[in-house]
Amino acid sequence: MSQNIINEVTFLLHSFLLGIAITFAYDGFLVLRRLVSHSLFLISLEDMFFWIACAIGVFYMLYEENNGILRWFAVFGAAIGMLVYKKSVSPLLINILTTVIRRIFHLIFGVLRFVLRPVCFLGKKLCSFSGSSYRKGKKAGKYFKNKLTGKLKLLKITLSKH
Repeated sequence: MSQNIINEVTFLLHSFLLGIAITFAYDGFLVLRRLVSHSLFLISLEDMFFWIACAIGVFYMLYEENNGILRWFAVFGAAIGMLVYKKSVSPLLINILTTVIRRIFHLIFGVLRFVLRPVCFLGKKLCSFSGSSYRKGKKAGKYFKNKLTGKLKLLKITLSKH
């Protein structure tokens, strides 16, 4: 086989692998979006930065392997790589990663809940004590305010008579 044909096949294989890598990286965003809900604006912003980064990566590959010349079979190879990965591995990988990460976080939060249980108990007791003290203090404050207001009115009446 000619060296030119070997170079072209290698270039096609690299573009195919780049398509797989791009879709794999985008699956990271999809897993993150399943774990944490995103607004439409944030999704659009993430997509914009992702595709700008992908365009730079594709341009770099074209520059390094084909002197910056756009070859349509490279675009076709990347598209086929994306499609093959998306239809075969991607759905399973997204589900597995999402489930594993959720279980890890569930385990971590369960351990934290267990470890911090005494602190939460003391916090609740302190809040209920401070809340009842606050209510009693507020009631006493109203009582003394009413008493002082009455005494002040009596003093005004007494002073205005003299």
